[in-house]
Amino acid sequence: MALPVHSTAFSDTLVVLGAAGLVIPAFARFRINPVIGFILVGLLVGPSGLGSLVGQAPWLFHFTITDVSSIEPFAELGVVLLLFSIGLELSFRRLWAMRSMVFGLGAAELFLSGLVLGLAFRLLLGLSWPGALGLGTALALSSTALVLPMTGMTGAVGRRAFSMLLFEDVALVPIIFTLGALAPFGAQDRWDGLARTIGFGTLTIAAMLILGRVLLPRLFAQAARTKSPELFLAVSLLIVILASIATSAVGLSPIVGALLAGILIAETDYHAEVELITAPFKGLALGVFLITVGMSVDVRVIAADWLSLTTAVVGVVLVKALITAAILRFSGARRGVATETGILMASPSETTLIVLATAVQAQLISRDTAAFWQIVTALGLTITPLLASVGRDIARRVERRSAGPVEEVPEEGVQRAYIVGLGRVGRLVAQMMQAHRLPYLAVDADADTVAHARRRGYSATFGDITRPGMIDKLHLGQASAVVLTMDDPVQVVRMTRRIRDQFPDLTIVARARDPNHAAELYRAGATDAVPETLESSLQLSEVVLVDLGLAMGPVIASIHEKRAQLRAKIMEMAAITREPPLRRRRLDEG
Repeated sequence: MALPVHSTAFSDTLVVLGAAGLVIPAFARFRINPVIGFILVGLLVGPSGLGSLVGQAPWLFHFTITDVSSIEPFAELGVVLLLFSIGLELSFRRLWAMRSMVFGLGAAELFLSGLVLGLAFRLLLGLSWPGALGLGTALALSSTALVLPMTGMTGAVGRRAFSMLLFEDVALVPIIFTLGALAPFGAQDRWDGLARTIGFGTLTIAAMLILGRVLLPRLFAQAARTKSPELFLAVSLLIVILASIATSAVGLSPIVGALLAGILIAETDYHAEVELITAPFKGLALGVFLITVGMSVDVRVIAADWLSLTTAVVGVVLVKALITAAILRFSGARRGVATETGILMASPSETTLIVLATAVQAQLISRDTAAFWQIVTALGLTITPLLASVGRDIARRVERRSAGPVEEVPEEGVQRAYIVGLGRVGRLVAQMMQAHRLPYLAVDADADTVAHARRRGYSATFGDITRPGMIDKLHLGQASAVVLTMDDPVQVVRMTRRIRDQFPDLTIVARARDPNHAAELYRAGATDAVPETLESSLQLSEVVLVDLGLAMGPVIASIHEKRAQLRAKIMEMAAITREPPLRRRRLDEG
């Protein structure tokens, strides 16, 4: 039977798909984090936004969500699929290698942050010790759903953030049971319940590990033989949901089951296909979760008590950021990594709301207190992308200071080429310069990259060439050439234009993405722009011709001729009717 047009299901679906298909691409066009986009959509279409005007303007019914509970199941599925996708990128070997970070950094960050916040609530708010510690522990949690999509799990920040978040997810159930046991009039059955949950949970996880290793490869093999993407998708989602139900049935969090399912599938040959086929569902469902976060923010309540709420948010963020950064520094992390990770992990979590509800149920804190901190949590979740951006900027400044000033280039002496960027391309250029005994200096804005390059024998120095005054600091006027190898098309064009304006006769060789980018670089003043797409095609052609038996000499000559033709076409695209000044001068001198 068809649903009526005015049903809540239709209107909610319209809002969710409209956000995913229209609003988010618009935010991406202006380089705004999609996380912020979904949260703002929830704020706009929620009960405290346009949803409050449905009575006066009934047509808004189709563009608002008036009942948050109607989409909460899909939002929970988004968090479950996120943890599942994280599990797909892990393995038991990698988890075992990370055990010290998970149970070291993770435990220290959660317990120390919870203790300090709890002590503050005890002294400043006069809460009882159980209530203060319960509230402090709730706010010490950080958002897995928001942080991991922004950091990943492979970088220096991502590995540490994931370790701490994984410990928090594992510790969530013991936290909930402990709060219940701390309820007034001492509930011994709460401790018994915790023990039973740990026991049954251990048995359930062990059974899942054994059955998963035996059954999953065979199950996916049968699905793969049908060559039916629909069946493969159904099997993948079925495994995730069954694993989540299994852990929920014994009192554990469903995200534990989802994570374990992902890890088990990661051990099979089908993990890449599973990750690819479930990605759209994860992205859309996670977007719904972010919309519910935005819907929980009531602008009118914030306006009425903005000073207290702002103070609370800033206080929680500062305490968590300082403690997390200090723990990371003590464990040996670089200053920049510790700073960025600390700020990124500073906001509360979506699971904070669960712990707050448990604390109210256990009569450890009042409902009014919980309501206030729920708003603080919603605000903290909303500003998490902004904290990530601020953390990156501050980390860069910290790294620059810790790396020391850029070394001075002598006023007199031999000319040298400057290679800007020490990534894959920059290192290869430096190797060729070394092979031909040509002097050079590589410049990079990442202190670790520079230190690693120096250890491997490269001539490298720290410096951010985009900073005002850095070009003069490097004395590029004495350079024999500047090679721009950064993997940032916009920045390469901008730097080419700036350097050409200051040094009209300097050779500037720039890395280009494609012919259109190369044409833009020529217009900006590049002496040569090398499109990666064309060069790879020319190299492939050279290998094919030589393998087919043609002599190397004629092949190389034809490749050079083709390269010249392509360069001429690119210059024609750039509306350059003659060679750049420096190239023409060299030809005349020759």
